[in-house]
Amino acid sequence: MGPVDWIAVFVAWAVAALVGIAFYGSRAMPGDNLAHHAFAALLLLVSSAMVGHMLARVGTDTLSTKPWLYFMMSGGLALTFIGPALVITTVRRKEPLGRAAFDWLAWLMTYLAMGTAFWALS
Repeated sequence: MGPVDWIAVFVAWAVAALVGIAFYGSRAMPGDNLAHHAFAALLLLVSSAMVGHMLARVGTDTLSTKPWLYFMMSGGLALTFIGPALVITTVRRKEPLGRAAFDWLAWLMTYLAMGTAFWALS
């Protein structure tokens, strides 16, 4: 395993936050409850660090010869873990599936943006 690129982790975190703002607009910006937004930002940082850890496990040699892995791995997390969890939660709460689809798309774009940040900084 190679070292985690912590600069890329923080850049990917910032890019992911911008994607969230683009998708959710004013709902993504801190308002009355700053603590909730700070906690959400911390969780997003943990997600970015996990992507950085996964990519470090693959190693720079493999990633340099197979750059599509940045997107396959980051987007794969959103497609196969986050999206299904959103749909399951939506079904259990008896909420409209359109909301889960929107959130799934937002998270897919967020994770692909993180993958792009890691790739760009490699």
